[in-house]
Amino acid sequence: MTTARRTFLKNSATATLAAAWPALNFAQAPARLEFAPQRSDWRTFEVTTRVDIVNPDGVTRVWLPVPSVNSDYQRSLESSFTSNGTTQLTQDGQGGAKMLYAEFAAGAAAPFVELTSRVQTQNRAIDWSQKTAAPESADTLRYFTRPTALIPTDGIVRKTALEATQGAKTDVEKARKIFDWIVANTYREPKVRGCGEGDIKTMLETANLGGKCADLNALFVGLCRSVGVPARDVYGIRLVSSAFGYKELSGNPASLKGAQHCRSEVYLQGYGWVAMDPADVAKVMRLETSSWIKSITNAIVAPVNKALFGGWEGNWMAYNTAHDVVLPKSRGDKLGFFMYPTAENAAGRIDSYSPDDFKYQITAQEIKA
Repeated sequence: MTTARRTFLKNSATATLAAAWPALNFAQAPARLEFAPQRSDWRTFEVTTRVDIVNPDGVTRVWLPVPSVNSDYQRSLESSFTSNGTTQLTQDGQGGAKMLYAEFAAGAAAPFVELTSRVQTQNRAIDWSQKTAAPESADTLRYFTRPTALIPTDGIVRKTALEATQGAKTDVEKARKIFDWIVANTYREPKVRGCGEGDIKTMLETANLGGKCADLNALFVGLCRSVGVPARDVYGIRLVSSAFGYKELSGNPASLKGAQHCRSEVYLQGYGWVAMDPADVAKVMRLETSSWIKSITNAIVAPVNKALFGGWEGNWMAYNTAHDVVLPKSRGDKLGFFMYPTAENAAGRIDSYSPDDFKYQITAQEIKA
């Protein structure tokens, strides 16, 4: 196990998202309903991220993810920003992750940058009786079966996938078996910092299959890719409460720090890119009630397990699908993925999970027609 992985598993977040939410938020939430998202009208949100550099140290650089996904479930619209530094909209060259870059000279007083992005989102739900999706380009499909630094497709990853998909003949059957394998063999580990690292080889080699969304959904993606089924992680953030009353599938728009959430998609012939989120099944099982639910037939878990194979709720915004992200003008290593504000100063990269060193706030507002 790598030192980074050991540190990652030892450290716990300073506070859970639930503890940070006002009690009023839960008091006003709807009673829990059967989780069954269906195609819906578009919802419009403005999402604002503000970073204040608390302890400037030499030249400081900040990168903020900008929503860059345009699809049948999201329209990424305009973004605006303000800062007392030098700013530039840019992107990662390979993965296409858009970002706002801000740079502050040494000695700058109270450096800050604020980004506001407008998006439209809607629910997703696949109709398994219809195979009408236009085919994807061969280059795109090859791209989303490639290995990445944290998602290899050979060795123990492929071995695990072959065992999990034994007997499956179609891409749908393979995806179903891998989804079920993730739900049955992994679990949500609340002590993992942030959304996890997504180091799937280490997870499998150590048999430590506890993690969060960037771990469990990356494992789904890697297993799919290793048996030739195109798949990708989608990195984003929950914006508002779930319409179905699930507190663990909700975001508090007044304070979204810690609401980052990675989902996944798989390409299935005739259906196109299909929504997947086995990590949220694990989250509901572990955290939705005061006791850990360990059966997928439980009345709270079963509808989530069913719906998240082919759908998800549109109370969430996607940033990008990029891996191995190179931050322009950064002196640090490339990122495995990019959904958190990131900063560097003279001492190096600042810990995005440390509120004492890196102060940022994310809020959302729904814009009604």
